[in-house]
Amino acid sequence: MPLFALICRDKPGALDTRMANREAHLAYVRDTGAVLFGGPMLTEGQMRGSLLVLEADDMDAAKAWSASDPYALAGLFESVEITEWKKVVG
Repeated sequence: MPLFALICRDKPGALDTRMANREAHLAYVRDTGAVLFGGPMLTEGQMRGSLLVLEADDMDAAKAWSASDPYALAGLFESVEITEWKKVVG
């Protein structure tokens, strides 16, 4: 199954939005089973975005997964980049 990298950057000053929706986001990740690995991107130790690698049938499925993420539904992200990704190392 193809892999996709999601690079999501939070809106400035949106840490409260991230924290308010974190449990729902983690439950979505767990329940969908699509994410191979992921976690928050940091600036000086503070969460400022997300990096996820997920399995999806195609780009449309990856976009649909991203759009249904509770973080996205809460309006957390300033930008979301989704690109097909190929694992080579690790």
